[in-house]
Amino acid sequence: MDKLIKEIKAYIPWNEQEEKDKALILHMLETQEDIFTRKNTVCHMTASAWVVSKDKKKVLLAYHNIYDSWAWLGGHADGEKNLLQVAIKEVKEESGIEQVKPVTEHIYSLEVLTVDGHIKKGAYVSSHLHLNVTYLLEADPCLSIHSKPDENKAVGWFALEEVYEKSSEPWFIEHIYKKLNNKLIKEAY
Repeated sequence: MDKLIKEIKAYIPWNEQEEKDKALILHMLETQEDIFTRKNTVCHMTASAWVVSKDKKKVLLAYHNIYDSWAWLGGHADGEKNLLQVAIKEVKEESGIEQVKPVTEHIYSLEVLTVDGHIKKGAYVSSHLHLNVTYLLEADPCLSIHSKPDENKAVGWFALEEVYEKSSEPWFIEHIYKKLNNKLIKEAY
């Protein structure tokens, strides 16, 4: 955990959202127990991936069952403290792509995400926070992809601007996906 705290402290926020969320994530890492597991029902660590094509013109999305929307890929740490490995594992599981690699091993983005109460595997999960670390990953759009029926209905590659049309979650479009795409366009990755 010390390595992750050090990486988050070194991360330079892209905007005010990331600045505020960085402070909250660090506070929670330093004060909460079981933050890398779902035993902490208030908040827990998650990792997401912004998976792009080599030319950075396409992004991989999954149509998530719970959110009923096209969205990025990622998931819970479930005890793993290497969140880059969590992001890679989740991409492989959720999309079927076996060959995915980091564009950089550094943190790409930070977010505190609210998760509304929902039913998962027949049990109610109370509303909570995902303390999320996002990594920029790369994969070949020509590789075979497939959905993971217990989590998503479909997986597909889309042009960067199509993300805003595909997602039905306005907050994610405005505060997350536009940020991730803008960083991709403005930064030299």
